[in-house]
Amino acid sequence: MNTRDIFRQHVAQTSASPLALHIVRAEGNYLYDAEGKTYLDLIGGISVCNIGHKHPDVVAAINKQAQDYLHIMVYGELVQTPQTEYADLLVKHLPSGLDCVYFTNSGTEATEGALKLARRVTGKTDIISCNRSYHGSTLGALSIMGDEYWRNAYRPLMPGVWHYDYNDNNIAEAINERTACVIIETVQAEAGVIEPDITWLKALRKKCDETGAMLIFDEIQCGFGRTGKLWGFEHYDVVPDILLLGKALGGGMPLGAFISSYNNMQQFTDNPVLGHITTFGGHPVCCAAGQAGMKALLSERLTEGVAAKEALFRQQLRHPEIKAVRSKGLLIAIELESAEKALQVVQRCVEKGVFTDWFLFAPQCLRIAPPLTIAPDEILQACEVIISSL
Repeated sequence: MNTRDIFRQHVAQTSASPLALHIVRAEGNYLYDAEGKTYLDLIGGISVCNIGHKHPDVVAAINKQAQDYLHIMVYGELVQTPQTEYADLLVKHLPSGLDCVYFTNSGTEATEGALKLARRVTGKTDIISCNRSYHGSTLGALSIMGDEYWRNAYRPLMPGVWHYDYNDNNIAEAINERTACVIIETVQAEAGVIEPDITWLKALRKKCDETGAMLIFDEIQCGFGRTGKLWGFEHYDVVPDILLLGKALGGGMPLGAFISSYNNMQQFTDNPVLGHITTFGGHPVCCAAGQAGMKALLSERLTEGVAAKEALFRQQLRHPEIKAVRSKGLLIAIELESAEKALQVVQRCVEKGVFTDWFLFAPQCLRIAPPLTIAPDEILQACEVIISSL
């Protein structure tokens, strides 16, 4: 069997028709396959590669840390410089109430830890989340996922979860003395890029304050400059009690985190001791890579160019087949008439050397979430291919 055959036979598959491109190299804004074909990457590993593929600073940090040590002990027992330095860098760029970091292996594990923390701190059990939301695929995260199609096969799920539409004013009214937390995406990604109404967001903050519920913002996709600010919540002047990070957090390596106040995080230290624990969370190589990636994002001022690049995309994406273009920074959804049409366009774009995809809860939309390093001429190239594919 060749490599593609082995992939299909021995690597667990999540769909009947994976793209199955055999990528052998990725650098900057491009992917390269085994046949020598080049693809302009409009996906960035689903908002992972915000600083581009194989950034030299990240590669250097990985190599250096690999020379020092790999795994040495479960999370939190030993002082590990990469974890400590990265936590310090993160909290220096966050509001004062978000000053203590718990590193995990992934975004979905950050979700699980945050749900436990909210229940532990508040002593309450109920959770409010949104329809068409995505917070990961483990059982707790699946319970709060906002789509019954994906939930139904795994019932019974975690009880005490209540779903409402994003931007629905009924959420604020539903927060009560039993509510441990409200968890929302700062910008809904998989729903096809839906922004929050700022009045609605402030109402959630106010009601959580009044009832003692915790407000959790999931910025796993929209953090690290994706929206045109370092953190998505900076657009709306609302600060969460717990912040979820992942994807771009690791600079291309697997890493997640949930961040809250020091006092909140202390709840994990007793009654029971080891109230939340992980073997590989905050792996030193991943933290070293993530710290280098965040430093590159800041020093290269990549966030500052996002708004102009978003505007260029929106200017070029005009065609009778396009029903709508929704965007927040370089997180863009191009809505077409159907999921079938979107899939056809994705396949045509890939044939033409532009790598794009669709959204989980909005399959009729093309996903545009390139590295923030994408250049104006590359944006023009990408849009030309999309339009010609349509």
